Parts: sequence; C-alpha cells; structure tokens
Amino acid sequence: MTRPPRQAPKLSPSSAATAATSPPVQAWRRGPVLAATALLLGLIMLLHAKITDRWGLGSLVETFLPWFGLCVPVLLAGAVRRRSPAAGIALLLPVAVWLNLFGGLLSDKSHPVSDLTVASHNVGADNPDPARTARALAASGADVLALEEITLQDRGTYEKELARAYPHHTVQGTVGLWSKLPLSGTGPVDIKMDYGPLGDTKPVDVKMGYNRALRTTVATDQGPLAVYVAHLGSVRVFPRNGFWTGSRDRGAEALNEAVAAEPNERVVVLGDLNGTTDDRSFDGLTSQLESAQEKAGDGFGFSYPAAFPVVRIDQILVRGVETDSSWVLPATGSDHLPVAAGISW
Repeated sequence: MTRPPRQAPKLSPSSAATAATSPPVQAWRRGPVLAATALLLGLIMLLHAKITDRWGLGSLVETFLPWFGLCVPVLLAGAVRRRSPAAGIALLLPVAVWLNLFGGLLSDKSHPVSDLTVASHNVGADNPDPARTARALAASGADVLALEEITLQDRGTYEKELARAYPHHTVQGTVGLWSKLPLSGTGPVDIKMDYGPLGDTKPVDVKMGYNRALRTTVATDQGPLAVYVAHLGSVRVFPRNGFWTGSRDRGAEALNEAVAAEPNERVVVLGDLNGTTDDRSFDGLTSQLESAQEKAGDGFGFSYPAAFPVVRIDQILVRGVETDSSWVLPATGSDHLPVAAGISW
C-alpha cells in the first residue's frame, strides 16, 4: 500500500513572518560594540575641542588627532568579520569627520615657483655634528633660515659654517636667524619662559642667556617682512599631572599677543612650537596666521621625532603673503627634521 507524501507542517501567519524576517534582524543586531566604538571614534574627532583639558587630555588628543584615522580600517575589518551592517554604517561618521579634518592634506598642493624660501630647524642641543647640520641647511637653498636650540658651545660653529651663504644673521639667546637679505629692528620676544616674582628679579642679561624667541625685519624687494623665530616650552608627561603643557601654553599666548600687535601686515612665524596646529593652545595664532603645510604642502609634513616622525611640531605660519609650497627637509644630526616653505607676494 502506497503512503501519501508527508506534508510540511503549516506555520501560523505570525510564525511565518518571524521566520521570514529573522535573519535580517539578527544581522542588524551583530556587532553592537563595534558600532558603538565607531560612533564614539567619530564623536571624539568631531568634538575634540570640547574634550576637557584637565591633565592635558584635550591637548594630547589633538596632538595625535590624525592618527585616529588608523582605527577605521581596524573597525572595518571587525565589521566585515562579524558581518555587521550596523557597524559598517556607523563607520561612515568617523570616515566623514576625518576626511573633513585632514582630507585636504592627502593631495599635493604645492607650486614650483616662489619669491622667497624660508626654513626652520631645531638643531638639537645634543647634535653630534653641528657643522654637518649647518652645511646641509645652507645647501637647502633657503633665503631665510631659522635655528632653534642653539647651545653656547655650538653657536660659533653655526656662525662659521653659515657665514658664506648668509651674510646677515642674529642670535638671541638659543634662537637665531640667518638671511641672504638685510635684517633690521631685531630684538628678543618674551615668551614667558621665566615669569612671576622670581623671574622679575632676574637681570635682563641673565634672561637673555636662555631667551627662546626673537623678532626681526627682513628687507625684501617687495617690502619689509616681519619674521618671528620661537622655541616654545616643552611638554611633559607626568604620572600624577598627565600631559603637562603649562610652559608651552604660556609661550603660545605670549607669541600670539606679539603677532597681534605686529604693525607689519606681512608676517612669518618659524620655529619649534612643541605642538600641532590642531592643538587648542594655538587657536590664537592660527586665527591670524595660516599653516604653510596645510595651505601648500604635500601630506602631513611630520617633523618629530626624526627617526620616525609622527607629529608636526615644527611650524611655518604666515600672514599677508601667499604660500606656494611646503616640505620637510632630510634628517640632520638633530632629533627634529627641518621644515621649509616657499612664499610669494
């Protein structure tokens, strides 16, 4: 006797609907931690200026802000592995924010022709071969060259090696400027490295020994150009105090006030500022000056540390002139890389 074929059990309408929609719903529920992490990453980059600067947290985040983009491919790999559409869509936020902040640095915006080339280099107090460093800088072809962290014992070496290429120069404390064009109106700039009642009692000649900023005027064919050279205070990481930026921040504010009071409409600031232009401590400076690297550079232009550069703390900022190009020069004996820019009127 032939048995009738077995029929599949009938599902109720509600069960059938659940069976039909279950796989997509489950897919959207995958990777909630990945999705939340992606959103948090995007919000940190988007609202970095709102992060508290207690223990220097805000400055620390802003110093390494470009590197937050490396989290995107890691999260994307996790989203693909987990087959999580929610995490994939959440990643659109950090991608959009990162491209808005740094996408312009991915292309080469330089132009080959300029009127004047300026360069800056923290030559390093522990530089084992200052003579070689000086010769390399002279060979760069810069018309105006700023040096920071010049020690008393190495000052003569730099003056001797740079004399032929640069007939005009000034050294104020630990910073100096060498120029192919005449200089005038030169003097130190107080960036509050020594402040308060104790600092007020020290003689000017004592303070001058460790002065770290200067201002001068370069005479160009197009008119006077005010040039500032600065080496702002270092930042430190302490177990109890976190990312300490007090000295650097005071210097940034003092430099900002000096530039704001500068009567010359054409200004160039060169130096080791011990911070990136994304750092809130430089909002005053960046509101009145533009970064040569951001305007006309190729890439991020990282300058420190020289062995494996991860941040750009050596800056060229300008006002009243056009930036045509900006680049990083080859390593010398310093722990910083030299930076250069071409400007025009």
